[in-house]
Amino acid sequence: MTGLAADVAEGVLRGAETLGGVVVSPFAEPTIRLGVTGLARAGKTVFITSLVANLMQRGRMAQLSAERDGRIEAAYLQPQPDDTVPRFDFENHLGAVTGPEPHWPESTRSISELRLSLRIRPSGLFGGLTGPRVLHLDIIDYPGEWLLDLALLDRDYTSWSRDVLARIEPREEAKAFRAALQTAEPEARHDEPRAQALAAAFAAYLQAARAAGYSDCTPGRFLLPGDLAGSPVLTFAPLPETSAPRGSLAREMARRFDAYKAQVVRPFFRDHFARIDRQVVLVDALGALHAGPRAMEDLRRSMADILAAFRPGTNGVLSQILRGKRVEKILFAATKADHLHHLQHPRLTALIEALTQEARDRARFAGAETAALSLASLRATTEELRMHDGAELPCVRGILEETGRAAALFPGRLPEDPSHVLTPARQGAERWLDGSYAAMRFAPQPLTLKSGDGPPHIRLDRAAEFLFGDRL
Repeated sequence: MTGLAADVAEGVLRGAETLGGVVVSPFAEPTIRLGVTGLARAGKTVFITSLVANLMQRGRMAQLSAERDGRIEAAYLQPQPDDTVPRFDFENHLGAVTGPEPHWPESTRSISELRLSLRIRPSGLFGGLTGPRVLHLDIIDYPGEWLLDLALLDRDYTSWSRDVLARIEPREEAKAFRAALQTAEPEARHDEPRAQALAAAFAAYLQAARAAGYSDCTPGRFLLPGDLAGSPVLTFAPLPETSAPRGSLAREMARRFDAYKAQVVRPFFRDHFARIDRQVVLVDALGALHAGPRAMEDLRRSMADILAAFRPGTNGVLSQILRGKRVEKILFAATKADHLHHLQHPRLTALIEALTQEARDRARFAGAETAALSLASLRATTEELRMHDGAELPCVRGILEETGRAAALFPGRLPEDPSHVLTPARQGAERWLDGSYAAMRFAPQPLTLKSGDGPPHIRLDRAAEFLFGDRL
């Protein structure tokens, strides 16, 4: 990537624009702010890394019409416009997946940003007269759990506690936290060590629930505290409803819950989310299938909750924060399509379409254009057909992350009709009636890339075409 230096220098004295990408000069260059989010293990970091790498080396981007037509002359990294947001560590992440000992990069833990500028030759009759133009793509990476926190803005501590405690009652992962509640004494005078112990037990439950495949793991910063770790704003937990006097544990927990909304949730939506133009929501549908019906239903509800963030008209608090700003396009993408033989990809696409149908209908009603597809940001497997009991099984082969050994996987046949899994999930089934769906964690394979080619992927170019192809 050393050839980027000249391109970066070329873009130094470009037109002025505001921090949010709003044009303030007739000569300013347009900007698209692309939000990338998803719940845990959905592959946000790899998506951004592979997208940027494949836009810089576009040999595998045939479905991006501007590239197919030969109109993208160059793509290069530039300093991002937001000086207070950490830069997305593209170079190290790319080195992790394409180096001599490839491995998955560190996952998203906070918000970060990267600016990719594209020099584009205009199309049409007068394209040769105007000369190339530049479009800035500002990519904002943030955890999906932060979007789920939106629901907290319209809640008070008592109703939030009631709902959380009811939801986690049957979950084995919450056993230790429920035991801690038995001795909590909400009416007793606030005691900081006790508050810290309860908050730690609640945070441990959230971590365990996320590992078990649940998606309703809020407050989101309990999972990704960053520099807020140990602060009072993250030292609260749900408590049974009680008539708590002033100075009690319950009163202090309620105060901290309100502080979390005011000092953590609201600033994120005001300072970052309100400025996003296009959005991709990455979904690990295969992981939810493997975890079982409860995890699948939990994922479906979480997708609907996430979409509430894109429908400000239904939320008075959010409407005030966004001041009429709406996301123009939203893509729902089922990741890890390379864990399935391509013969099953249409079924994975049908599943993500059905899983997000309610959410996408609401987004379209609010004016956003939506789409759903299955993709793999970085292809880590190869396909093969294997004979088993006289029938061919469509399998994928890759390197297992745990052992480093090659293995073939047949994950089970996805249903042709997605309702065959979504309906039992809605009805509270304990397990899938027709067996289970296998899942493995494949490591990235060593790559030998030809000049001009980015990392191998599945449908990343189609995702790019939907998200910003209309602006190229």
